[in-house]
This record gives sequence, C-alpha cells and structure tokens, in this order.
Amino acid sequence: MQCAENSAKSGSTQKFRTDGSMTGSRILVTLTLLAAMVTVTACGRKTGLDTPYEAAVQARKDAEKAKQPLPPEPEKPVEDKKFILDPLL
Repeated sequence: MQCAENSAKSGSTQKFRTDGSMTGSRILVTLTLLAAMVTVTACGRKTGLDTPYEAAVQARKDAEKAKQPLPPEPEKPVEDKKFILDPLL
C-alpha cells in the first residue's frame, strides 16, 4: 500500500517500488534462474572433441562389441596442410 500511497501523492501511476530493495519473490526468481543457468552450463563432455574418424572407429568397436552389423571402415584423414593463421588458434 505504501507504493500506491506514494504514487497517489506524486500523481504518477508507477506500480513498482523504486527504493532499490528486492522483494522475497524477486530474490527467489533470481536465484532460481541462476541455478538453472549453472545447471545447463555444466552439461556436456569434459574431454576433448572426437574427430569424425575417431568417432567412426569408436562406432565400429561398439558395433563389434554389441554383435551388430559393422559400419563401413573409416578412411584415414589426409594430413592437414599448414595455414598461415594456425598459430593464432
């Protein structure tokens, strides 16, 4: 009611508190959003990425272990050519 009284005195129709304090529900929503962001960013693999060749080799090993039809034998990748911007990466 204090907000309504203040807006009635000043003649404005502002409905939000402007004294800089956060209400309990705002704090709860903020903490919930922060927890959700931390949870989402923590998902994923912690190891290095697999190249397509390494993934195909692993798929063949998994298929052999599970006694399923084998995918085609992956071809070894061609040796990368050096590029002028490689040292920057």
